[in-house]
Amino acid sequence: MPKPIKAAAFDAYGTLFDVYSIGRLLEQFFPGHGAAMAGTWRDKQIEYTRLRTMCDRYVDFWQVTGDALDYTADFHQQDMAADQRRALMDQYAELTAFPENAGVLRQLKDMGLPLAILSNGTPRMLESALGSSGLAQYFDHVLSVESVQKFKTDAAAYQIGPDAFDLPAQEILFVSSNCWDICGATWFGYHTIWLNRAGQPLERLGVEPHHIGSSLLDVAGYVQQMNG
Repeated sequence: MPKPIKAAAFDAYGTLFDVYSIGRLLEQFFPGHGAAMAGTWRDKQIEYTRLRTMCDRYVDFWQVTGDALDYTADFHQQDMAADQRRALMDQYAELTAFPENAGVLRQLKDMGLPLAILSNGTPRMLESALGSSGLAQYFDHVLSVESVQKFKTDAAAYQIGPDAFDLPAQEILFVSSNCWDICGATWFGYHTIWLNRAGQPLERLGVEPHHIGSSLLDVAGYVQQMNG
C-alpha cells in the first residue's frame, strides 16, 4: 500500500515548460523545418545527457543544449547564423509554460504540500524560466543536478529530492512528462505520475508509473485521492 504523499517534485522541461514551443522560432528562421528541428534538438539534448553521465564527462545543461542545437542545424543542413543561435538559446531559457500550471500548483500549495523542481537544467536556466512564467512563488526548492554533476536518470540526481525534503523517496510524488524520467524515478523509489501529454506508449523497461495522466490537471486530484 503506497504511503501518503507528503511532498511533490516536478521535472521542468516538457513537464512545466513546453520544450517544443521553440519550434515556432525555429520555423521563422528555417521555414519548413521548425517542427523537425525541435524534435531533433530535444532528442539529441537528452542523448548527450545520458552519454556524458555514463562516461563521467559532465558539462552543464546549458552547454549540452547548445551542443545539441549545433548538431541539429548540421543534421538538417541549415546554415545557422550567430544571431539566430543566440536568439534560440535565449528563447530556450524562457520556454512557454503550460497554461494549467499555476492553478494546479496553487491547489497543491493549498493542500499544504511542499513543492520542488528537480531538473537537469542549470540554476540560472531554471531561475530564468520560472521568472518569465511567474511560477517561482509556488516552489519551496529549485533543485538542479548541477549540485551532483550527474544527469537524470542517475541515482545521485534523484537523491537530491529526498535530501531537500528530508523525506524518503516513497513519500514524494515525482511528476514528469518524460517516460524515461518516470522509469528512472520509479526505479529509484519515488511515487510517480507520468503526464503522457503526447499519447505515447509506455516504455518497455519492466517498470510502470503509479499513475498516468495527460496534463498537470491530473496531479491535484490524484494527491487528494491518495491522501484521502
